[in-house]
Amino acid sequence: MSKKKEITIIAAASENNILGKNNKLIWHIPDDLKRFKKLTLGHSVIMGRKTFESMPKPLPERKNIILTRNENYKADGIFIAHNIPEALNYCQDDNQPFIIGGSEIYNLFINISNKIELTRIHKLYNGDAFFPEVEENEWQLINTKRNNFNDDKTLIFSYLTYKKK
Repeated sequence: MSKKKEITIIAAASENNILGKNNKLIWHIPDDLKRFKKLTLGHSVIMGRKTFESMPKPLPERKNIILTRNENYKADGIFIAHNIPEALNYCQDDNQPFIIGGSEIYNLFINISNKIELTRIHKLYNGDAFFPEVEENEWQLINTKRNNFNDDKTLIFSYLTYKKK
């Protein structure tokens, strides 16, 4: 009997749901990057083309899947999908694929995901990429780890884990 797939969204967003600006993260939180790596290592990661292009290279030790409308898009060592079923098909052997952004991809997957691992940065930002609203009637907060600081102690953030109700 196979275990049910747990599609997990993983993101870092400000209090006003900003993810970034000009295809870049606004903050640098080493602890969050370590947590992201620990959670996603060995799993499939589904991302949009812009998110992929914002990275220096594919994420190592993970199956990198790009979801794009561009039928001619190619990238070495990467799986290319043009719709959600195709992206999830690449994850058949993974019981917990991660959705890693950006904004459009989060919006596509929020209704079919089972879990959200959200790093909430306790500050307001201006940006052009937004994380979807986590609706209380659809999601239950099951774990919170508060009052973490980035290395220079200027940003307070929390790790929030939500499960679909």
